[in-house]
Amino acid sequence: MPCLICYAYIYKKFEEKVDYIEYIDRNIKDIEKGDLEHELDVIGNDELASIAQSVNNISDGLNKALESQLKGERTKTELITNVSHDLKTPLTSIISYIDILKNNELDEQTTKTYIDILDKKAAKLKTLVEDIFEASKISSGDIELHFEKTDIKELLIQSIVELDDKIEASNLDFIIDTPDFPVFSNIDGKRMFRVFDNLITNITKYSLPNTRVYIDVYTNYGYVFISMKNISNHKLNISPNELLERFVRGDVSRNTNGSGLGLSIARNLVEMQDGSLDLDIDGDLFKVTLKFELLNDGVQLEECSNI
Repeated sequence: MPCLICYAYIYKKFEEKVDYIEYIDRNIKDIEKGDLEHELDVIGNDELASIAQSVNNISDGLNKALESQLKGERTKTELITNVSHDLKTPLTSIISYIDILKNNELDEQTTKTYIDILDKKAAKLKTLVEDIFEASKISSGDIELHFEKTDIKELLIQSIVELDDKIEASNLDFIIDTPDFPVFSNIDGKRMFRVFDNLITNITKYSLPNTRVYIDVYTNYGYVFISMKNISNHKLNISPNELLERFVRGDVSRNTNGSGLGLSIARNLVEMQDGSLDLDIDGDLFKVTLKFELLNDGVQLEECSNI
């Protein structure tokens, strides 16, 4: 008798999970159709609850991004068209795995594996939505900058240190050359950190494995320059201007994760800080150069110069 009670309890819990999965499935399909008004009930604190919350965050993020974007140069329809592929791919995967989970014959370990995959797909969507939202805010001017005198060389080094895990996993040899003195510029440190993060993350994603990456900081004629050079893992049959456009990626096969917004966000953030971001492409050689006004008080420009 106790065994029957235990079995009945387990079966009931399993049925509840299946019902909840079907509930999430219906709402995700609504999102895929463009209906962003639904909010899922978050039940419990397990992986399924986490996925439900992620879906809510995705809907909320898309709504905010679309509202913000309407203030800029793009319309709601244009934004949806531009990101439809990147949204549809992970959404389709999520729906497929949910359909598999509806199969009552799956064992517990397989079920957990699929739920973990769903969690990762939802995280990918969350990153995409955050990128869209940030790009929308920048384009509409809805972003506040806090300028202060900052050692841009030290900020770059800090960014590299914090990305050490990605760099280590990339099998790339980073060669960094910086001056032995502070290099000050009037920038927003938080936004500039985001720029460095975008650029270095792109390098770890798209560089040819086991090649060198050169990062140089130098000064010249009252300006500080940050140069990053790497070898792409495929020939870049695209112009620098095209690559800086939104939703455009050098990886035309789209085999890597990303929204295609990283370079666009970086360039816009740099320009908002009165700097410039230039790209040079020569076959598979990729180079990005940042330029900001130098604020090295009391330091002779000749001493800071690296021509």
